[in-house]
Amino acid sequence: ERVQADLMDFLLFGALISAVDPVAVLAVFEEVHVNDTLFIIVFGESLVNDAVTVVLYKVYISFVEVGVENVQTADYFKGVASFLIVSIGGTLVGLVFAVILGFITRFTKKVRIIEPLFVFLLVYLAYLTAELFSLSAILSMTFCGIGANKYVEANISQKSRTTVKYTMKTLASIAETIIFIFLGISAVDKSKWAWDTGLVSCTLVFIFVFRAAGVIGQTWVLNRFRLVPLDKIDQVVMSYGGLRGAVAFALVVLLDGEQVKAKDYFVATTIVVVFFTVMFQGLTIKPLVNWLKVPRSTSRKPTINEEIHERAFDHILTAVEDIAGLQGYHHWRDKWEQFDKNYLSKLLLRKSVYRKSELWEAYQKINIRDAISVIDQV
Repeated sequence: ERVQADLMDFLLFGALISAVDPVAVLAVFEEVHVNDTLFIIVFGESLVNDAVTVVLYKVYISFVEVGVENVQTADYFKGVASFLIVSIGGTLVGLVFAVILGFITRFTKKVRIIEPLFVFLLVYLAYLTAELFSLSAILSMTFCGIGANKYVEANISQKSRTTVKYTMKTLASIAETIIFIFLGISAVDKSKWAWDTGLVSCTLVFIFVFRAAGVIGQTWVLNRFRLVPLDKIDQVVMSYGGLRGAVAFALVVLLDGEQVKAKDYFVATTIVVVFFTVMFQGLTIKPLVNWLKVPRSTSRKPTINEEIHERAFDHILTAVEDIAGLQGYHHWRDKWEQFDKNYLSKLLLRKSVYRKSELWEAYQKINIRDAISVIDQV
């Protein structure tokens, strides 16, 4: 029996199978201490890729529900507009709740015990609000965390930070484990999938080829603007790190078998892709990193003297850009820092925190970091 699917079904499958799950890659990167640039790029992909995948998935689902024969040319433009609205809207919802969360934690000094509750509650409300308006919930939670990080971390106590950090790690591990349990159950239940060798083989080949092409093409463009270009070794590691995992499997299981006739074939292909990438690529990524001699990051933390000099050079470079009439990276960063200092920090930080000098704040962070490292060694 052949796979019964049209172009729209394959576009839907392409959207869900492109969801990269770099959890295993990041775990290996942390273990071997790869350079910070490569780690940040892969980590950034993990934040945005899943969100973009879910948005595209929803767009193609709506096309499948309407029927490919009923889709007009204007609908494709509406799909692009919907993609932008859902992505930008989810981001804005997350930033709004980040401001609310920072403002609330400003007044929790006398009720420290409820600080973790507010953090979890507001992030979950950002998720629910985005879902309520059919926006990107993943982007909403992501930018809520990014936007609130500086202010919430400064407002809440050290115990609350530890509680939030390890609670979220535990919940993430539990969710990932549950998904892979369902993946294993589906793999042995033949009623859940149907096999097609051609589809599975072509998918495995195409995910390698097109990921490599995408990485090479994008890095070629980015290297034209980067001061420190991404070399070929970094590109190989990023191309090889395209593991598929929980998101791809969850999305393919949610497909409606009545609307997508080839659902069982897509489920089988997704299971094979997940097992192959996680088992084979996940196990071989560490030897590959060692063999390619990927540059490592230094585990030594900067001293307070180094941090002071680094900030001084940042200010000097900002002054140089202003004198030369350039509006480069340092210029815009200085503008943002001034805006943050004059408005956002006054609104979202407690007065006792806001009035501390940057030198005192850096000294306090280094003391806490040194104390934690001493305890870990004991």
